[in-house]
Amino acid sequence: MSSAILSTPTLDSESQALLQSICSQGGYAYARLAILAAAGDQCAAEAACEMAWEQLHSGPWHSVLPVWRDAYSMACLYVAKFYFSNGEFREALRALDMGIIMGGSLLRKDLDSAIQVVSAAKARQQNGETAVRDDGTRNSGCRRLLCPEDFDESEVLQVLPVRSLSCKIVAKRSALSLEGFLREYFLSGSPVIITDCMAHWPARTKWNDMEYLTRVAGDRTIPVEVGKNYLYPEWKQELITFSQFLERILSNDCSSAVRTYLAQHQLFDQINELREDICIPDYCYAGGGEMRSLNAWFGPAGTVTPLHHDPHHNILAQVVGKKYVRLYAASLSEELYPYTETMLKNSSQVNLDNIDEVEFPKVNDIEFLDCILEEGEMLYIPPKWWHYVRSLTRSFSVSFWWSNSSSPTAS
Repeated sequence: MSSAILSTPTLDSESQALLQSICSQGGYAYARLAILAAAGDQCAAEAACEMAWEQLHSGPWHSVLPVWRDAYSMACLYVAKFYFSNGEFREALRALDMGIIMGGSLLRKDLDSAIQVVSAAKARQQNGETAVRDDGTRNSGCRRLLCPEDFDESEVLQVLPVRSLSCKIVAKRSALSLEGFLREYFLSGSPVIITDCMAHWPARTKWNDMEYLTRVAGDRTIPVEVGKNYLYPEWKQELITFSQFLERILSNDCSSAVRTYLAQHQLFDQINELREDICIPDYCYAGGGEMRSLNAWFGPAGTVTPLHHDPHHNILAQVVGKKYVRLYAASLSEELYPYTETMLKNSSQVNLDNIDEVEFPKVNDIEFLDCILEEGEMLYIPPKWWHYVRSLTRSFSVSFWWSNSSSPTAS
């Protein structure tokens, strides 16, 4: 059992005002539970967490009142405090991660600092256990690779969409200067692959090491997508630990009907150790704008992001593994049959893996650019350019979204 107490200065100073706001929205029962939790009642803390969770799922996510997201973070902090004091560090981390993933911004500093404290305590505990049971095999030098180097290109290329690698290949430039990028690609809105710009990233070696990923992130809770992709009715989202996720992607490559994918998640805001393994490319400062989003894409071979476009400048950095990417110019939107529904209007109705030529007769006549994005390469995708992405191997990528100074702030 741990005698330490998690420090939560923001919660301590803001709890009264937050509870008043919650009560103003009818959350009197929650407020009573939160007061009991603060006084040392673990059951009340868990009940408050469940009550806030129900509020988060009472309707569409965009309609959830922000105060209930902060209420959920508050309850998660109380629950984590009890787990931490009992020496249950994994459970404490899960509660804190849930507060980050589903909660509001008010108590974010407390959640982040608590995760550092709990992670350090868990590491000390594990080091002590390892020292006791070490049988001499721990440092055997056997390194489990996330993505082995062997790659049967001829076999993998058979699963690509029709006409792949038969038109124009995306231009490739080695160590492209910022001035050259701005003049030749950014201002003209043209895609380009940039090589030899990631060798200094610790992630280039660390993220292919299963032991490293498990050690720094194994007990952390993350949101994953399960199913073919977000356009299919059986698609769903789950919350699992990073270790569980690693087990899944090692076992369910191309043949699996229920692939698990960590897609477009702000993992690096959540797990600081992984954030320190990468650098924001200088290219992301082109146009005098600002970073909008830094996302992780991590999954087995065969994961597909359907044809869609994004509102921002995008650099997709391929850290581990290989991906096939197909790109269509923004001017071709009408020929790509976008959905009319508001939530999907940036996605195409065309399934490039199985094109319905009767329903979408124009698609096979449209020019596109494509490429195989190799480890250590970055692909610049201009705003509104349509792109389809398929993992050819197990793959870990990072996307950097930024806007230039004249761009709207839409996300």
